[in-house]
Amino acid sequence: MAISKKQGIAIGAAVAAVVVVAGGITAAVLLNQDDDAAEAAAAEETTEANVTTDEIEWVRLDEPVEEAVAALEASGFEPVEDGKLTVAHSSYLPPLGYIPEGETLPAGTEPNIGALIADALGLEYNPVEVAWADWPLGIQSGKYDLITSNVTVTEERKELYDFASYRVDLLGFAVQADSEIDSIEEAADVSGLKIQVGSGTNQEQVLLAWNEELEEAGEEPAELVYYDDNAAATLALQSGRIDATFGPNATAAWSAAETGDTKIVGLIPGGWPLTANIAAATAKDNGLIEPVQIALQAIIDGGEYAEVLDFWGLESEAVTESVVNPEGLPKS
Repeated sequence: MAISKKQGIAIGAAVAAVVVVAGGITAAVLLNQDDDAAEAAAAEETTEANVTTDEIEWVRLDEPVEEAVAALEASGFEPVEDGKLTVAHSSYLPPLGYIPEGETLPAGTEPNIGALIADALGLEYNPVEVAWADWPLGIQSGKYDLITSNVTVTEERKELYDFASYRVDLLGFAVQADSEIDSIEEAADVSGLKIQVGSGTNQEQVLLAWNEELEEAGEEPAELVYYDDNAAATLALQSGRIDATFGPNATAAWSAAETGDTKIVGLIPGGWPLTANIAAATAKDNGLIEPVQIALQAIIDGGEYAEVLDFWGLESEAVTESVVNPEGLPKS
């Protein structure tokens, strides 16, 4: 069931977070993940946001999913608060998660997915806003039952947490809406282009690798351009000083849908060259992850999941199956 909540909000400043990559593509693949890429790269590029949303749509379930409830009862898992699912979220920017002006609770894809999981399990959704650095200990210690906040599955994290996947992490190339550029998928497509990218991010490492490929082939490399904030990069794209921006698909897709000034012309895996899975996470072996996976699969099959991603413009990151502890990005 879709519930529309009119808010008339203006999104303010993002939380600053910078991902520092130790050098080389391998390090970038390992360090620049969901949290480190989609959220941190978006935040580091943005000092002010001018997105306005007049209506937020929350998709919820009318009734619990019997199979998920039965699995939860059989698991022996005991929530932090009886009858509630306490879900941790870190808020940055739409569409993943943010706190609308005048509100105290987060909105976006990640909170809505958390709410749907709670609905399916027959529990009350209890969102808690947490700093990104604080969720790992909070999950391990049992302060929070679950986190749905753009967390990438890694082999290192799987030693401490259980995961149920629900999205793939993607990076996106954005250009002006009227640009003649209609596809960027490989090195040859960026030859001679001026592309804005965040310093120290995985997307920068992708472009550097592509430039090496172009230079070895005797072709003109792309010119990487760096800006201190998103407003400057947006102005540069609008004025034609750069040809494209390359960053987290989630924020780029949302901006394109909201303003109509840009379009997405290419998608690259967030864990390039590997696939990065975004997943709900809970403490290792506490019994919760199997019921969560059943809940996620139920909303995927039932269409509620697609409603959420469609509303926030993230159809490209959808999956058809939720997997418990899928293969993660390798350890460094």
